[in-house]
Amino acid sequence: MNRLLLGAVLLGNLRDTVSGPVMLAPPTQVRFDSVDYKNILHWTPPANSTSSLQYNVQWMIYGEPEWLDVDGCQGIHKQQCDLSAVTSEPMEWYYARVHASSLPSSKSAWALSPRFNPLWDTIISPPVLRLNVTAQGIVVRVKPPKQLVRKMHSSLQYEIYLTHNGGEKEVFELDCCLNKLTLKELKHKEEYCLQAQTLIPFQDKSSTLGSVKCVTTL
Repeated sequence: MNRLLLGAVLLGNLRDTVSGPVMLAPPTQVRFDSVDYKNILHWTPPANSTSSLQYNVQWMIYGEPEWLDVDGCQGIHKQQCDLSAVTSEPMEWYYARVHASSLPSSKSAWALSPRFNPLWDTIISPPVLRLNVTAQGIVVRVKPPKQLVRKMHSSLQYEIYLTHNGGEKEVFELDCCLNKLTLKELKHKEEYCLQAQTLIPFQDKSSTLGSVKCVTTL
């Protein structure tokens, strides 16, 4: 009888151990997506996760010993976190990491992002074009990317692509301090289409071409 009781106790202890808190799988695909220096950390939930998972995000500067919590990104349910404020120095290299947790006490290991540098890794947007047709031609006004981009790069340039109705193309260059270009000597009653892109010469970096805008001359 004593042996049976001892066996029952041991079996009960084993079941308690097996049914205890289970280590969650960590998030995957942790990465920075950065456009015009808005630096957003994204990740994918672990496999077989539920909507009740919470996430905690930390960041650090490359070479520093300490991980720091990101304010506003502790115990969150969404799968992204804006780190623009803490990764605002364009020349620094940063890391971020995220772990998942589930009440009452289960949590995952940390999942690490690739190393990130705002200056080199951010994607620059194309400028916005505003077109006005006059008797002199087409007046092109260029609205540069966001203010932060202009602040970071005083030597921005823009290329304006003009496509004629027959398919012929011309390219015009503008420095960052100019925001107006008048295209003259164009055919009357002819449709012209324009696109633009932002250039950062010292980085040999450019944006994609912006959306096409077409107008017909007077």
